[in-house]
Parts: sequence; structure tokens; C-alpha cells
Amino acid sequence: MDNAKIINLYNLDETQAEEYLLDYLYPWEALSMICEMIRSLGPSLDPRLYEKTDDEVWIAKSAKIWENVGAIVGPCIIGERTEVRPGAYIRGNALVGNDCVVGNSTELKNVILFNHVQVPHYNYVGDSILGSYAHMGAGSITSNVKADRSAIVVKEEGGESIDTGLKKMGAMLGDHVEIGCNAVLNPGTVIGRNSQVYPVSCVRGVIPDHSIFKNNGEVVKRI
Repeated sequence: MDNAKIINLYNLDETQAEEYLLDYLYPWEALSMICEMIRSLGPSLDPRLYEKTDDEVWIAKSAKIWENVGAIVGPCIIGERTEVRPGAYIRGNALVGNDCVVGNSTELKNVILFNHVQVPHYNYVGDSILGSYAHMGAGSITSNVKADRSAIVVKEEGGESIDTGLKKMGAMLGDHVEIGCNAVLNPGTVIGRNSQVYPVSCVRGVIPDHSIFKNNGEVVKRI
């Protein structure tokens, strides 16, 4: 399942988790140890650039954190020049890269956001990894648990299926992925680099890179 491999989804130069992610073949394999990775990485951050503001929370001094943010719970790292807007709720186990936007009423939990990611309006992102310059339109969310609570299977249309063994897995978005407003990314969704999802879509499975997922489920090559 080449479309779902870390090396084909992400430019690892765009995250402080580069060394950590290199230990894995598929991105969902890295979800279970994000907490420990942040706890190891945090104390090594340059104190000229970061300050430890709370228990296991490291925030870049150049980041803009609005006063009326809902909560930032550790372990958590927030990168340089990143903006965390009013009402945002970061529930822990979150590595947020440089130049990101975590917006109004957005909730993050057990995630890696590469540099330049935008989740700016009413997004839920849980148990997910978002590549550099990925953008989620207003109201789009990752669904990370199946209705029957069974293990999540990543399925490639007409190809391979992988049982992840995970009860919680959201979406793996490659670099420069664009998610339309109010789209739902179902458990086990993987979207390749430079792909686009139409607004109000319900997505599942592996979407190849340079593709467009239309809201009738049709996938076409992006020109």
C-alpha cells in the first residue's frame, strides 16, 4: 500500500517529529507513542525559542496564544509563529508545528500537525497526522472511532487492506491536502499529497495523491 506510506505522504523536514516518524512505515503506527515522543522532545527544545508554561506544555515565544483559548493540556508542543485562536481546545498529546493556525473552537487530541497546517474553524482532529500545508475547511472533522468500536481497517480501493489493530484512528493527510467545508473523514482515511476533497463529502479509505474526491464518492485525477 505505497500510497499510505509515510515516505510518500510527508516531507519530514517539515516537522520536529522527523526522527520519530522515521521509525515507522505507515503513519498510524506512530499514533500510540505520540505522548512519549513529546515528553522526550520537549525538554530538548531551545529555551531561547520555547518556554515551558505548564506541566508538559512547551510553547514557542513567537507563537500567538489568545487569552480566551479554551485549554491547552500537556503533553503538548506549539511551534514558532503558530496562532491558537479563541475557544481552541488542545486535549493533550499534540505536536503542533511552526506557522500553524489552530482556530476558533477547534479541538485537537493525539495529533501531529506538520508546519503550516491550518485547522482554523470548528474542526475536530483526533488520532491523526496532518502533513505540511494541509488545510481543513470550516466544520470539517476527523471521525476516529467506528460505531461498533471494532478495530479500524485501512482499505485501498481495488487493492490491499490493512487491519491496524487500533480502536481509534482518524485521518492521515499528506502534504498540501485541501479538505472542503463540513467534510467528514471517516476512521482509517488516508489522503495522498496534493489531493482535494469536495465540501460536504463523506470520505473513507485511501485516496491517491494528486486526486479530487467529489462529494458523490467519485475520485478523479487532479490536473
